[in-house]
Amino acid sequence: MSNSEELLKTANIQDIAEKGAKIYEQIKDQYEPQDSGKFLAIEVSSGDVYPAAISSEAVELARKAHPNTVFYVVKIGHSVAETLASMGYAHSAHS
Repeated sequence: MSNSEELLKTANIQDIAEKGAKIYEQIKDQYEPQDSGKFLAIEVSSGDVYPAAISSEAVELARKAHPNTVFYVVKIGHSVAETLASMGYAHSAHS
């Protein structure tokens, strides 16, 4: 099992999602609309934010400062569903 898989197994994903969404709501005016379509990786314990053009780059930047951490990732100016779809996590009700 990879380190990333192990992190996801032990992380409280619900807690990270709730804290990350709350942090994003507090800071989104700093990024919208000028950075719309870019991604933020948020380290929820510190509130540190890592913007980048693509999600993997945002996570890579965040991981350099916070190794062995699971991050909240959001696509600036988009809903959670749109963010997940853009990252390849789209789910069809018909599948």
